[in-house]
Amino acid sequence: MRIELQDLNAPELQPFLCTNETRLFHWNEPEQGLFIAESMKVIQRALSAGYQPVSFLSERKILPKAEFLANYPDIPIYTADSDILTKITGYKLTQGILCAMRRRPLPEITSLFRNASRIVVLENIMNQTNVGAIFRSAAALGIDAVLLTSGCSDPLYRRSVRVSMGTVFQIPWAYLSLPSPEYVHFLHQQNFHTVAMALKQNTLTIDDPKFSSLSRIAIILGTEGDGLQESTIQSCDDTVKIPMFHGVDSLNVAAASAVAFWELRKKS
Repeated sequence: MRIELQDLNAPELQPFLCTNETRLFHWNEPEQGLFIAESMKVIQRALSAGYQPVSFLSERKILPKAEFLANYPDIPIYTADSDILTKITGYKLTQGILCAMRRRPLPEITSLFRNASRIVVLENIMNQTNVGAIFRSAAALGIDAVLLTSGCSDPLYRRSVRVSMGTVFQIPWAYLSLPSPEYVHFLHQQNFHTVAMALKQNTLTIDDPKFSSLSRIAIILGTEGDGLQESTIQSCDDTVKIPMFHGVDSLNVAAASAVAFWELRKKS
């Protein structure tokens, strides 16, 4: 249902104008909130994963390329030229199309473990770009599920979704309700060997052959700057680091995750 924009202040456009991610999260309370997906590829991945669209906002020139829109004849498609959409959103739509979508209830956390041999835990990672990049690497390199502590940024925030290229819709994820170190003990109860990524002395390197014999591994990544909590490190089965050269002390957490996932993939 194509609608040419006439009123830039129309209430139907408010989800696209909203820059407060928390407000979008609570948009339909007590029902599930909203999130914004950007670009045809990301939107199509969300639709394929079963997320329901509320409305689309598109540059007029994009519509002939967005053939998937024909599958949603009753969903509003607000459209205008690029300069008008820039006035609405406050920035140029580099990918030409946005979609406001309904969130879905997250899965029960134990359901993620049934067929999982490689999982990753994000502890208090707040940077949306890093969260999105970690999801992209996790999906590409064979991680089965992502768990997040309550201090993490939401994977469905706009920047995370965009950076992940929609892989947040392809790999299962859920929040851990337990603090550190209780969540580590919980993972032990689920028969996961826990590996803390940390810059500590007397640690194993990520390519240690020890990991080739493990059937279930949970690799735990810490927040930017401070890294993992000491209670987490002390509770894990192993502490692991990536060898550095030229005096570099560490990698960005998203880059470190890709290295770790690759090493685990080679042993899976």
